[in-house]
Amino acid sequence: MNNKISRLSLVSSKNKGNGNHPRQGELGLGIDKERDIDGIGMGVLSDGTPYLNQRGLAALCGVKNAHIGTISSQWNDDDLKPKIKNIKSILRESDIIVDNPHLEIEHRGVVHYCYPASVCLAILEYYAMDAGPNKKSEARRNYRLLSGSKLQEMIYSQVGYGDDNSIALRKWHERIELNHQSAPSGYFSIFNEAHTVIYELIMAGAEIGETMVPDISIGIHWAKHWDRNRLNERFGDRRKFPHRYPDDHPQARSNPQVANCYPLDALGEYRRWLQNEYLDGGKFKNYLSRKSLPPSISELAISRLSPGLLE
Repeated sequence: MNNKISRLSLVSSKNKGNGNHPRQGELGLGIDKERDIDGIGMGVLSDGTPYLNQRGLAALCGVKNAHIGTISSQWNDDDLKPKIKNIKSILRESDIIVDNPHLEIEHRGVVHYCYPASVCLAILEYYAMDAGPNKKSEARRNYRLLSGSKLQEMIYSQVGYGDDNSIALRKWHERIELNHQSAPSGYFSIFNEAHTVIYELIMAGAEIGETMVPDISIGIHWAKHWDRNRLNERFGDRRKFPHRYPDDHPQARSNPQVANCYPLDALGEYRRWLQNEYLDGGKFKNYLSRKSLPPSISELAISRLSPGLLE
């Protein structure tokens, strides 16, 4: 089985994705694509995050399923085991912090335990390099083959993700690569929080790129909401940070752009505002109407993010 995983990792992909870590239920997070290969489940969540199931991750690392389950069950213990500390340290080196290593997503009446690709890589690195006498030769081999973006590329290729939207996904991913670590610790950026909106637009057929940058619209309206309601008095002051555009975007001529980032304490308020006021309140629909999109694209995007506006 481990050799099968290694062979799969050599299959190239037509596009890349974000590898971020969504929370279950955020704007209706679900499974967009999935496939089972010899009992090893893999797929892509509705915001573009590639994942493996527990059995797939265990096979990748050369350990039993129970070892991966133990990582999840002990993730938030008061007295962390050295293994958990080590894996969390690997994630922090990439500025990644997750509440749990897997997400429980109900899909077609079954709960799926989804381990995002970057969490998989951290656990794989542990068993390949840092597990002492418990290091596994399968983990070392697969880590060499799947480090960097290769694991997510393998998953995308195997499930056939993004074949019809590869250009828009590539442009989106280029921005993610340039900016995924830009906002300072303790703050969130609108671009990183807009991933679900951008993804749904791409899946609806919108040409996300140089002329369609929905996070700008979201950022402008959120900044007005922030000022109008004096949210700095509740959550603290926002800060500025550098945001960069890919070279083929006209905005790149003035890189780095100066963008706002907001205290993490305000994240709940932002997500409530995004759903209730930006999406359901009509601002999203107005933004799409100014982009001269075919009605089919606009209606599909709205139906997935704010279906009440079509009633």
